[in-house]
Amino acid sequence: MGAKELLARCQKECETLVFDRFTREDAFELGCLIYQNSKKYPDPCCVEITVNGLVVFRYFPEGTIPDGNKWLARKRNTVDLMHMSSLQFLAWLEAAGETVEGRKLDPNEYAAGGGGFPLTIRSVGVVGSICVSGMPRHEDDHQLVVDSITEFLARQKQA
Repeated sequence: MGAKELLARCQKECETLVFDRFTREDAFELGCLIYQNSKKYPDPCCVEITVNGLVVFRYFPEGTIPDGNKWLARKRNTVDLMHMSSLQFLAWLEAAGETVEGRKLDPNEYAAGGGGFPLTIRSVGVVGSICVSGMPRHEDDHQLVVDSITEFLARQKQA
């Protein structure tokens, strides 16, 4: 998939995967769901959810390595700054022929790759981030978040 196609797909995901409400209890439930869904993948991943700058869920399962903390921060920073998924940021940069450094951003502080997703509340906007890190392919980090949010929103509608 080319950068423009990936950009369009990511934009659609960010527009579609929007919450009507989001509480700290929701953060706990979603974080646990992401962790459970991560078990389908061969590598363990760490999970973090923030709301208004506050970490409301974070988990580092057995087998994750300490640099996951830095990756979560880089993905969170990207989502907070750009209000888009970190994979969408990568596609946006590639489509424009840009780089993180070319945007005058420190690559030690921002990540262009999968795993960071905006936590968006309808009629409010982006209020935080949902981030995972640990898989060898950043597309898998992204897909884990997208699939888990999709499942969580479906459960909310049924309740």
